[in-house]
Amino acid sequence: MNMRLEDDHTLFSLPKEGLGGVGTAFGRLRVRTFVANRWLAISGQTGTVLFTSFGLGVDLPLALCLFAIAASAWLNVLLMLALPSQRLAKTPEAVAQFAWDILQVAFLITITGGLKNPFVLMIMAPVTIAAVSLDMRIAIGLALLALVCTAAMALFPWPLPTPPGVEWDVPGLIQIGQFCAVAIGLAFFTVSAMRVTRDEARLVRALDAAQIVMAKEQKFSALGALAAATAHELGTPLATIHLVAKEMAEDLKEDNPHREDALLLAEQADRCRTILRKLAQEREAGDIIHARIPLNSVVEEAARPHKSRGKLVEVRTYARPHAIDQQTPMLRRSPEILHALGAFIENAVSFADSYVSVDAVWSDQHITITISDDGPGFSSSVLPKLGEPYISERSQKHAGGGDMGLGFFIAKTLIEQSGGEVSTFNQPEPDTGAVVRIRWLRSSLAADTSWSAHEGGLSETTQDN
Repeated sequence: MNMRLEDDHTLFSLPKEGLGGVGTAFGRLRVRTFVANRWLAISGQTGTVLFTSFGLGVDLPLALCLFAIAASAWLNVLLMLALPSQRLAKTPEAVAQFAWDILQVAFLITITGGLKNPFVLMIMAPVTIAAVSLDMRIAIGLALLALVCTAAMALFPWPLPTPPGVEWDVPGLIQIGQFCAVAIGLAFFTVSAMRVTRDEARLVRALDAAQIVMAKEQKFSALGALAAATAHELGTPLATIHLVAKEMAEDLKEDNPHREDALLLAEQADRCRTILRKLAQEREAGDIIHARIPLNSVVEEAARPHKSRGKLVEVRTYARPHAIDQQTPMLRRSPEILHALGAFIENAVSFADSYVSVDAVWSDQHITITISDDGPGFSSSVLPKLGEPYISERSQKHAGGGDMGLGFFIAKTLIEQSGGEVSTFNQPEPDTGAVVRIRWLRSSLAADTSWSAHEGGLSETTQDN
């Protein structure tokens, strides 16, 4: 997703990964998380083994069980001593720890009955956590490891421990059902966890991108304010230089070679004062005039960068016939709304065959902007996903280098933060093309309310009249 200055100058470009995408700290676990989860598992395993052995009188291979639990405890102790608890685990370290947890649980279940043991489903726990925090291929590999361990329980069965004098016979069909339950559970939880994590990563990336856009807008606004302040501060010393130079020129005789230098210095100082005065006046005029602009100017400004991309972009603004107020509404200039409208228009131009229509209509209560094109329209698979930070199959071809789904999500979020609603649909047959309709209450865009990015997020600011 690119941001452009005027027509053909790229202002900045956002990476596809954003700040919170794949390869960043998002989704990765800290060492202390592994340690805490393992202590929890160790506590549960120890309590279960001791209660089963001494409370229920089941003849467990107690030494082997305690050995497996102690091995995990010693691993935790070593991790606590060797690695800082706040440190993010590297991928190989995380894979090794998840693999250990799977093998340790599999060993405990195997020596206590294998597929006959009702706790066999616990082997899915490490895999589910891994699917949330690791790459898809690694998570699938760990799921296959757990499945192999489960299959090994069937190939190398251990007897199910029972109280003395009691024999429990678990039918083979039940054991097959246990194996199938584990296999289905591994597949379901792994895929579900990966999908949730993927969507969350895209959401973080989208919010990062929106924050970058708004931060850039704020930066340029701050530069303008800084320029005006600089002009104001330089006015006094330049006036002094101009005055002193003129007095020096008046004191020097006409045939003195330094008189021309003094006059030139006074002239150039006066020229600098004029330039700085003009700069300050333009900034003040911009603050007053451009803070409130008519609706048609907002739409024209958003559409202007896309009118030179080979498609006809027609902008129309008009009032509803029943509107009492037929005068064009004056809106507060909002970088968020301008960026969102520009993103919607850019999408329409990218997919249009030859024509894009932007209609801004107002009534006494609402302002509605409708962006439509003559392209193929939204496909049935894309339409339900619009507004979600998904990855478009056409992202590489999308003009501006951005991601349609991500860009649409950012634009929709900015519109909703300004109090608007976004609806998407296709043109009714026999016409073709996509339609994006944005609607606000006029009061939400009134001059006393502005929406701006604040400290990396979106916030509402109320101006006192």
